[in-house]
Amino acid sequence: MTIGIIGSGAIGSAIAHALTRADQEIAIANSRGPETLSELAAKLGPKASAATVAEAAAQDIVFVAVNWSKIPAALAGLGPWNGRILIDANNPIEAPLFRPIDLNGRASSEVFADLVPGARVVKAFNHLQPHLLSSDPKAEGGRRVLFYSGDDAGAKAEVDALIDRLGFFGIDLGSLAIGGRLVQFPGGPLPALNLVRFG
Repeated sequence: MTIGIIGSGAIGSAIAHALTRADQEIAIANSRGPETLSELAAKLGPKASAATVAEAAAQDIVFVAVNWSKIPAALAGLGPWNGRILIDANNPIEAPLFRPIDLNGRASSEVFADLVPGARVVKAFNHLQPHLLSSDPKAEGGRRVLFYSGDDAGAKAEVDALIDRLGFFGIDLGSLAIGGRLVQFPGGPLPALNLVRFG
């Protein structure tokens, strides 16, 4: 399995750290080009490579972690997705004002899914703060919880297996319409909760 990450900000970099710590090969990309990622790739180690957005998007599983307003441009021209898994790690808010984006009552993952027809979208890795994503998930004596949701059972099973391999404990919140709202920031009750499962 190969994994791509589109976005090298705080969340994208934290996801990259979690993946490479688990000996997973990744291709990470941003809008500025792979030459701007050489320092990050070196820090992540030999399992990470700086890539173009198209190269990152061609992997088996693709994380998308960019500022909300930049998602359409980041995904433009990519695909066809042909049933590949896209992990929506975004929230409909961004610096510097941190005002909620008006989504006309829809969950942000539903809006995201419309931009990637043919992909199997799973919402995950968006509710924890970056330093918790990139740190040891077993540091507190249990396994740190990661929520996920989606409309495709097979895609969710693959993401759950990846979450487990990274050392986290996955909890399925159901569909994008329901589970996506629970972890969406702002508005959902679960963002920033650092929950740990013991036993």
